[in-house]
Amino acid sequence: MNTHRAPFIASLLVLLLAGLSAQAVVVERSASFEQPVSTEGGGRTLLVEEITATWCETCAEIDPELLRVADSHGSRIALVALHPSDGLDAFQPAAAKERIERLNITQPGVAESMATFVVEAGDARRGYDAWQDVQRDILNEELSRQNTSKIDISVVKTGQGYRASVSHAELIQTTGTQLTMLVIQHGKTLPEGSLSLGLDHRDRVLVGMAECSLDNNTVLRHIGVQSASVAESCAESFAVEFDHYDSWSVVLVHESTEEELAQDGRSTSYGAVELAHRNRADPEPSSGLTGQILMASCVVLAIASIVRKK
Repeated sequence: MNTHRAPFIASLLVLLLAGLSAQAVVVERSASFEQPVSTEGGGRTLLVEEITATWCETCAEIDPELLRVADSHGSRIALVALHPSDGLDAFQPAAAKERIERLNITQPGVAESMATFVVEAGDARRGYDAWQDVQRDILNEELSRQNTSKIDISVVKTGQGYRASVSHAELIQTTGTQLTMLVIQHGKTLPEGSLSLGLDHRDRVLVGMAECSLDNNTVLRHIGVQSASVAESCAESFAVEFDHYDSWSVVLVHESTEEELAQDGRSTSYGAVELAHRNRADPEPSSGLTGQILMASCVVLAIASIVRKK
């Protein structure tokens, strides 16, 4: 193992163990979704956005490790990969461009370098060595959160793909906020002949999104999805229809509108939840070092649990 990768992998193992304490709704790829599948008790998940690119050498080394985390992190975090519209990336989804522009409101120039991780719109962390900071950001954010919106999502198969809708919403703030649905494709294959390093596919690629304003209960915009609609209110009937992907996730986020962000509004989300349609990864066998890291992680989680109860 390369010595410069040790902190990165160690931090990932911490996140892997932490995920075991609270499993998100993960449905195997063999499931049909003929009947709706819903999350339950969602809202405490933290949004972690990664700015990556298919041509980025560091990203190519990191992404295979992140794949294991994404398959095993439970409900603590939702990892979303944002590919830039730079003329070089193999995907360049318009939805990712919008999310990067949103991050730029509070962190101008956040996408100037790849392999950049942002926990709940916090400080940008870059590269291998940054993962210790990413882990610390996650723990600090969990400990500082006293209340979150309670939100859940339901997904059902349609004739042309899938329909994701809000199934439950108890929101701690409505003014200046929105509900956002992020559609993520797992194992997205790179186009033939595209510029790429590493694997012939990428995971957690943001391909679609839609936003529903809680100020006036209207759809603000939808990008990369078939449609987005709201009947009565965002909290009761916001829904998105998206294409049939072999493996996907939908993340529902309660967050400030961009207008609110521009006026120094709250940058962290009020709550998030993920429903994933993918096969779980097999965990790697534990070595002596891995066992020590996992034991240390148990202690960290126990302390975090005690502090949260106080």
